Amino acid sequence: MIAVPGYYDGVGIQPLDEIVARPYQRVIITVLDDFVPAPPREQATPAPASLRGALARYANPALRDREAEAWALAAAEKHAPA
Repeated sequence: MIAVPGYYDGVGIQPLDEIVARPYQRVIITVLDDFVPAPPREQATPAPASLRGALARYANPALRDREAEAWALAAAEKHAPA
């Protein structure tokens, strides 16, 4: 039996050292009263006030005429007899 230090991150147990164990090997988990420093949070990119037009740069103006019938064609294709 070995002892491996670790911590609970709110989702799962994270070991602080390498674990030499096989999948589904039984373990004993002991919860201590000590705490480790929280890891620094990643800086998230602030969301824009509105997402309207966020995908405009990916639009292909040449295909705009086909948009009106795209859903009807896809549904017909999906439900067409084999």
